[in-house]
Amino acid sequence: MGWLDMAITAGIWALEILAIAVPVALTVAYTTYIERRVIGIMQIRKGCNRVGPFGLLQPLADGLKLFLKETIIPTNANKLLFIAAPVMALVPALVAFAVVPFGETRLFGIWDEAHVMAVAHLNVGLLYVLAIGSLSIYGVLMAGWASNSKYALIGAVRATCQMISYEISMGFALVCVLMLAGSMDLAKIVDAQAGGFWHWYIIPLFPMFLVYFISGCAESNRTPFDLVEGEAEIVAGHIVEYSGMWFATFSLAEYGAMILISLLTCILFLGGWHAPIEALDFIPGTVWLLLKAAFFIFVFIWFRATFPRYRYDQMMRLGWKIFLPWTLGWVAVLGICTYAGELNHSLQFLSDMIGFYQPWRS
Repeated sequence: MGWLDMAITAGIWALEILAIAVPVALTVAYTTYIERRVIGIMQIRKGCNRVGPFGLLQPLADGLKLFLKETIIPTNANKLLFIAAPVMALVPALVAFAVVPFGETRLFGIWDEAHVMAVAHLNVGLLYVLAIGSLSIYGVLMAGWASNSKYALIGAVRATCQMISYEISMGFALVCVLMLAGSMDLAKIVDAQAGGFWHWYIIPLFPMFLVYFISGCAESNRTPFDLVEGEAEIVAGHIVEYSGMWFATFSLAEYGAMILISLLTCILFLGGWHAPIEALDFIPGTVWLLLKAAFFIFVFIWFRATFPRYRYDQMMRLGWKIFLPWTLGWVAVLGICTYAGELNHSLQFLSDMIGFYQPWRS
């Protein structure tokens, strides 16, 4: 490969990275604005409305404020891990977006076949998301340990237990989706739900949909599962010693995870970019996907404005004693139904073959 080809390839990679990082960063910034406005309406008070028209420039002002703040590193902290921790928390949240399909396109008729709009279209996309998403826990654990603070360490240990507990339930809930779709390719999972609302997996897997979304709230440390940052107990958990842009990096990772879970919920259970009825197919599929994801982001905000924080023992009991048996039971039931359906199909095929050969024998 010549230098020109290498430069072109590097440029394409850079554009693909920017195509993910820039929209995600802007979406995270304005998700904070929407959250403050929506919670203000729900709690009968005003949200941010001073900076710019309707407060639309508030996220930019917050970002500038955090950028200008001094970054303080505790004297006895492990400086290398202290700096690496927020990066380790943010990178998996961004890298996971690489395989998320945002629809199909023929590029204004240039292509004969529709291509999936994703930076990397993998046939094991769901496995990739699960593997990459689980790496963010290392950033949280590193932050708690490197800070050399008891409160930060307690928050990091809480986060580790919480994320491990709910990742198991999320994994079994997704096993049910894989059993129905027969593929780990996110685009094929969406295609398997084409044909209208009654083909979406939320109908046969509604309990697993609830488990996945609630576990997603716990995974992203959102209310009512924000035990990691219980202000009344452990101040701000693993981020108590962070300030300035390092603090903003952890916040960016949390909101990025929230957006990712909202998108995956739509892709896995609500037909992705497919319209609820075929009569609405004239609306672009990407618009449908973003509208569905926006609804779930609103639900995340709604939870924060409504529910009080769980106790730690209540949260762990929900994960281990309710969600885990529930998902295991549903996997078993779905497996039995699938096996029975295949057995019935095999018996029907055998019966047809016997009926076909019977006239020849006579």
